Amino acid sequence: MSKNSKSNYFNIWFNLSSFFSKRLFFRLIGFPIRFLYKIHIQWVLGIDIPDTIKIGKNFVLFHGQGVVINSSTIIGDNVTIRQNTTIGNARHDGGSPVIGNNVEIGANCVIIGEISIGNNSIIAAGSVVVKDVPENVVVAGNPAKVIKVL
Repeated sequence: MSKNSKSNYFNIWFNLSSFFSKRLFFRLIGFPIRFLYKIHIQWVLGIDIPDTIKIGKNFVLFHGQGVVINSSTIIGDNVTIRQNTTIGNARHDGGSPVIGNNVEIGANCVIIGEISIGNNSIIAAGSVVVKDVPENVVVAGNPAKVIKVL
């Protein structure tokens, strides 16, 4: 577990609620847990991450307020996301991003469209990512461009 207590708190609630969102039977018996997750995590804390999303191991969420992630986004292992970040589709019926492993996403980022973020990449604060990001790079800007190869 990370040393970030809010991230640990989110991960515990997310994993519990996510477990009960898998099948109809679990949805029925886990309704109270899922309801509390939606009320407390999504409404009170302002972390809009659906419990049906696929998130890998060691997910870290710093200062989770204002984080919005589309339910069809896929997030790999060891990903860190900071506050006020939006990850989702560009259109109502469009695809969502796939984020690789060991990715750092800075504050106030927007990642939209059916794109992929390569492993071991860093997305600088305030970046707007609308195209694929290769592995092992740092991207920044609006629109995001590679500024450094790691």
